[in-house]
Amino acid sequence: MEPVPLVTATRAKPTTVNLNFRVPRGYHINSNAPKSEFLIPTALKMDLPTDIILGKIAYPEGQDVSFPFSPDEKLNVYTGDFTVGLAVHPLHSVMPGKYVMHGVLRYQACDNAACYPPKTVPVSFDVKVVKEPTTGRRNPAQSPHVH
Repeated sequence: MEPVPLVTATRAKPTTVNLNFRVPRGYHINSNAPKSEFLIPTALKMDLPTDIILGKIAYPEGQDVSFPFSPDEKLNVYTGDFTVGLAVHPLHSVMPGKYVMHGVLRYQACDNAACYPPKTVPVSFDVKVVKEPTTGRRNPAQSPHVH
């Protein structure tokens, strides 16, 4: 996983975070939606602090590829670089400050000959929560001509 630059999120608004992963050359991992129920999907699981909600996780589409071990069947996989997007949504009650988001990406890697036991890779990034911008509204009951 590539390091994630500091994410700034405004309270009460969702902010998208892109997590970039790389599968080493010669390997593939099952996509989030593999074509067989027997294959282990790639899945992100986050453990967020209280008052920060996880929004939708957007997995990329996999590539349909056939391999020498099963030439008549195409598997839906990720190879090379891929990005998983997720939305973090700090609630209005979150105190402004820096928070560390932790999680894991669970995957099963395979090469052209075999699949290996599922593994997890740690995922973490920092989110700086800031207050909502103040609106420059004046008190409508106050006259702008007060002396």
